[in-house]
Amino acid sequence: MTHPLLRVERLEKRYMRGWPQRQTTFSLEADFEIGGPAIVGVMGANGAGKTTMFELITGSNLPTAGRVLVAGQDIHQVRYQQRSKLALHYHQSYQVRSFTRTRPNFMLEHAGSDSAMVHLFDEPQFNTQDGYIGFMLDFFRKLRAQGKLVFLCLHPNEPVHLDILADVCERFIFVHKDEGTSRLMQAGSLAELTGDERVRRYLGRLAPQAEASECEPGLVAT
Repeated sequence: MTHPLLRVERLEKRYMRGWPQRQTTFSLEADFEIGGPAIVGVMGANGAGKTTMFELITGSNLPTAGRVLVAGQDIHQVRYQQRSKLALHYHQSYQVRSFTRTRPNFMLEHAGSDSAMVHLFDEPQFNTQDGYIGFMLDFFRKLRAQGKLVFLCLHPNEPVHLDILADVCERFIFVHKDEGTSRLMQAGSLAELTGDERVRRYLGRLAPQAEASECEPGLVAT
C-alpha cells in the first residue's frame, strides 16, 4: 500500500493560560494531504501559526489532537533523534528546532526512512545581490526531483518574493485567523490564491492586480 507523502490528520494545537479557569490564547486547526513530491508555498501574517504548523509536522511540538503522518508513519511516535529522517524544519538561520521530549526514547519506533522526506524552509533570507536566490531555488527543485516534499514559507515584503513563489511553487497554503482560530486555505496557483480577499488584504500593495481580476478563486478551506 502506497501512503501519501504527508497527511496532516485533524490536527489541533491549543495554548492555554490562567488558573483555575483556563483560557485559550492560541488555536490552530489543519487537515490536508499531499500525495507525492511537490514544492508548496506558504504565506500568512505574523502570529498566524505558520511556524507552529511546521513544528507540528516535524514532531518538535506536540499536538493537542490529531496526527502527522509522513509516508504513513506517525512522526510523534518516532524516536526523537530519528525524526529528522522523516521531516526537517529549517528556521531562518537554518537551525533545526529541538524536540519536546515526553516519552523515553526506547518506547518509540524507528524511522522508516534514511533521509528526510519533508523539508520545511521557514522564511529563508533571500538576497537579490549575492546569487543566493538561484542557488536555493535549484536546491528546492533538486529535492523535489529526488521525490521529496518541500515547503517554502515566505512573508512577502518585496515583489521579488511573490515572483519566487510563483516561479518555484506548484501549490499554495495560506494560514489565516478565522474567528480566533488559525486555519488553512489551499490553492493550485498563486493567481488562484490571490483571488481571495483575505490574501489580498494580507499582501496589501503587493497584491497582483491583473491576476485577481482574471481568476476565479477555487480555494479549499481546511
